[in-house]
Amino acid sequence: MQELPENSDLAWDLGEIHNRERAIDFIMRFETTLCVYSPSVEQIYSTYNIFFPKEYDRKLVILPDPAAFHDTFNGVTSNSIKPTGLYIIPGELIGKSGLYLTNTIGERDLGTRQLPFTAAMKAIMAKRSKDDPFIPILGKGDLREFENDWPILHMHRVQLSALTHMSGLDKTNIKNGVLEKLDSLFSRLEE
Repeated sequence: MQELPENSDLAWDLGEIHNRERAIDFIMRFETTLCVYSPSVEQIYSTYNIFFPKEYDRKLVILPDPAAFHDTFNGVTSNSIKPTGLYIIPGELIGKSGLYLTNTIGERDLGTRQLPFTAAMKAIMAKRSKDDPFIPILGKGDLREFENDWPILHMHRVQLSALTHMSGLDKTNIKNGVLEKLDSLFSRLEE
């Protein structure tokens, strides 16, 4: 029997998700490509697996790889994690293929601007200063549903300047670790 993690930040409730299968297919696209943040232990996990244990109905469970301690970033305080207002949406939602990025999500409105994910992310990252790079992560509650049918992901980001207790080397390791995973998502989308 697969156990729930001791850290409740890593057990996401899917009870409000109506189209569970579509949500599962969508979130699994990011398992090896986007890092996950846990505020209760102040850690970012870049190597983990996602499970959907039958005995814990309607739960998504994230299990960090215990052997990949070098892929876990410690001491990441919650004041350094900021909402972006950006959402990853499946292209099928707007009659296209692939992933798209949008910044307007209303109850029943996607707004007028959806951009291809890779191009939009690279443009955002290029516009940021080196002192405040765009470092996207996910957390509990970021998997949502649009119009009771389509899964979407809200993104948070790490604001390195808020990690005043960390050395420059530690901040660089976080940035490089998270962006390396994101690059693997870009590569997968370009295949």
